[in-house]
Amino acid sequence: MSLTGISANRLELLQIAEAVAREKSIDKEVVIEAIEEAIQKGARARYGAEHDIRVRIDPKTGETIVKRVITVVPDDVVYESADGEAPGEEPPGVRRLADALRTDKEAFVGKIYEEILPPFEFGRVQTQMARQVVTGKVREAERERQYEEFKDRVGEIVNGVVKRVEYGNTVVDLGRGEGIMRRDQSIPRENFNIGDRIRCYIYDVRRETKGPQILLSRAHGGFMAKLFAQEVPEVYDGVIEIRAVARDPGSRAKMAVVSNDSSIDPVGACVGMRGSRVQAVVAELQGEKIDIIQWSPDEATFIVNGLAPAEVSKVVMDEEDERVEVVVPDEQLSLAIGRRGQNVRLASQLTGWQIDIMTESQESERRQREFTERTALFQEALDVDEVIAQLLVTEGFASVEDVAYVDNSEVAAIEGFDEETAEEIQARARDFLEKEAAELDAKRRELGVEDGLLEIEGVTLPVAVALGAGDVKSVEDLAGLVPDDLRGWFETKNGERVREAGILEAFGLDPAEAEALIMRARVAMGWVEAPPTVVEEEIEAELSEEDQVFGQPAQSADPEA
Repeated sequence: MSLTGISANRLELLQIAEAVAREKSIDKEVVIEAIEEAIQKGARARYGAEHDIRVRIDPKTGETIVKRVITVVPDDVVYESADGEAPGEEPPGVRRLADALRTDKEAFVGKIYEEILPPFEFGRVQTQMARQVVTGKVREAERERQYEEFKDRVGEIVNGVVKRVEYGNTVVDLGRGEGIMRRDQSIPRENFNIGDRIRCYIYDVRRETKGPQILLSRAHGGFMAKLFAQEVPEVYDGVIEIRAVARDPGSRAKMAVVSNDSSIDPVGACVGMRGSRVQAVVAELQGEKIDIIQWSPDEATFIVNGLAPAEVSKVVMDEEDERVEVVVPDEQLSLAIGRRGQNVRLASQLTGWQIDIMTESQESERRQREFTERTALFQEALDVDEVIAQLLVTEGFASVEDVAYVDNSEVAAIEGFDEETAEEIQARARDFLEKEAAELDAKRRELGVEDGLLEIEGVTLPVAVALGAGDVKSVEDLAGLVPDDLRGWFETKNGERVREAGILEAFGLDPAEAEALIMRARVAMGWVEAPPTVVEEEIEAELSEEDQVFGQPAQSADPEA
């Protein structure tokens, strides 16, 4: 679009504004404002940048008014520069009171003078500048419109046409916007050509400098869930809920469903007559095999269902660490793990638990080994015979601490024990622990570990001894460490990746625990402020409801993992 000048046909100016607004799907007022700003810049270039020139276009008649505005300001006013320093440059279109009184005896602070300027012709430079202004404003308005339109459509399936493919990233024309599907969000071995129609899932819409980014995916768990909602009326109506989805895009997926109506089988409804419903989804996902399982509020049952088609003999859950040991028959081990660990990995993603698989024979050997080790421990620590030690192990006591500090009645309740025997055993356990603590404390003092280090939460006597052995002898020494110093790290030596042991590697600290220990030491030293006390409540991540259910798009498995 080009502007020939203020004297251009008024009707033509409005028609241009309407055409641009209609083409870009933006308000006509936005286009008119852009033209006003363009004319304003051209006028400043013509009359001088020191003038405050304002342009007004009547949206009904197209009449254009260009006027120069002068505002009277106090004599002592001081302006700041962009960096906040004074004095700065005086803005255009202001006149100090003393200067104004010379020409107008009735001048006062705040008085505004307006002067209508005559029409002028746009030169080549002004025309080019005006076009840039209008184009920029229109593009900005278009981006804002696009963001407002798509920000509420996160979690929807959209149809589009492939516009171009760049380095594995697919740009999709959505009609009133443009989305991008990155390589990791597409199904492996799925190729698109320009002009192909495509169905994608909007998983995020972001504001960015170059415009809103509409992020599309065909690998997201929500994409499969939405496809089932389109194919299965019960899911669309909410009678059947999809509680969780785990995908290895292009290969295999697991989906947990539950019915709110006891008369409807959720798995059968999703499969359909002769598999018609699930096959429609499989076809869209390029042959991805889908396991539909029954969701259960009981975590153990849900984990067993998630490992299907493998059979499970026993489940042992550790709720604190969210880990679960699953015991399967020896002949079911390969089926439970799956090709390259696919089955157990998807089951872990689906349930949210870390799953360890072992066979019945492996579990039997491990239990026998643990039984023997604990029996020997109790024999040595409590000075009892093998039979009594075995009784304690059989009753579930795993350590000397368990025996020493448990209620006396629990020990006395063991078959063949009485209260006197229980008291004696507990007394021996406490004596053993006190002796052990004294030995550790003596070793700690011998290593030169300061007493103040024991005041840090999480630093027990065994930890203090290990720190002393690692030449960490004060709170300041601990505060100056990084988590890798405690946990260990990898280094490359002579082309080989070598593991360097950490000071507290034997204690199995995770990164969060190691960092928390160091931060407590830094707080004690006064290097950092203690974090504010957080009320114990679940703080949900800033994810949409669907992202919380379905998780992030599954990544393709590393063959060497």
